[in-house]
Amino acid sequence: MNEIFILLLIGLLAGLVSGILGIGGGLIIIPMLVGLLGYTQKDAQGTSLGLLLLPIGILAVLNYYKAGHVNLRAVGIMVVTFVIGSYFSSLYAVSLPEGMLKKIFAVFLLAYAVKLFFGK
Repeated sequence: MNEIFILLLIGLLAGLVSGILGIGGGLIIIPMLVGLLGYTQKDAQGTSLGLLLLPIGILAVLNYYKAGHVNLRAVGIMVVTFVIGSYFSSLYAVSLPEGMLKKIFAVFLLAYAVKLFFGK
């Protein structure tokens, strides 16, 4: 029951952050699954991707669309390469050692944080 409660909280937090910032999986779900529930990096990434499989963000997307903030042309273009890129990168990721995957994830988060902090 404790795990279910934590998973519900993680989902809620990710949904709130996703609705506000447009992010959630990589920055909220993965670290919390690893840190709070002891998931492996690969299990956390796979679980986070499992959320993306279903239309979990549809209501947030509708709100942004109604406010004129969704570029459907850009979405249509990006979805093609997103699907291709995620397929091939996931094939590679599942073959990497756990420690290496964690380091790659950490470097990405750190680099992005520095860019946000020092950017305009």
